[in-house]
Amino acid sequence: MHTFLTVLHVIVGLFLILVILLQAGKGAAMGASLGSAGSQAMFGSSGAGNFLTKLTTAAAITFMVTSLSLAVVSSKKDQDSVITETEETTEQVPPATKEELPVK
Repeated sequence: MHTFLTVLHVIVGLFLILVILLQAGKGAAMGASLGSAGSQAMFGSSGAGNFLTKLTTAAAITFMVTSLSLAVVSSKKDQDSVITETEETTEQVPPATKEELPVK
């Protein structure tokens, strides 16, 4: 599940970058880059702006959902410790007294 979500997250992230880069800036016309008649016919009468805006919103929501899902899945993983302590194996050793310390 973790691997599937990671692959989906990367694919959606790359798709989101592509969709954002396809959008026209504020001052630029979409018709200038794709041809004015071609963009109207390809994306419908409203043009590419509305379609790309909806596509960007859907990709951003999917990206956020996969991010949250990865965070939840990662936090739920069993984290085993290398050091396993139990009461039976742990012995309480009293501290050494001054008489027991080695003399140099």
